[in-house]
Amino acid sequence: MNAFHTDGRIVDVSRTITGHDAIRAWARNEVIGGTLQVLEIVERRPNGQKLLVRWAPAGSEGWRAHYDFTVRGDRISVAELQYA
Repeated sequence: MNAFHTDGRIVDVSRTITGHDAIRAWARNEVIGGTLQVLEIVERRPNGQKLLVRWAPAGSEGWRAHYDFTVRGDRISVAELQYA
């Protein structure tokens, strides 16, 4: 959770998850146990970057997605996760 600001947000396709407690619950239910492979850095910005990744939840073949991170200071303020 320390990677995110206390008011950090994740936009997971169409759902918005805000704050440490909500992000922790989301990660526990949907992320922990999966594997992530960074395929390419698609865009670099002064305040973040967009990655092309292969995300595979536990027991899944997985899929390609764009993970777009916006950083404020030294922490993530917004992470947008969308299918590629």
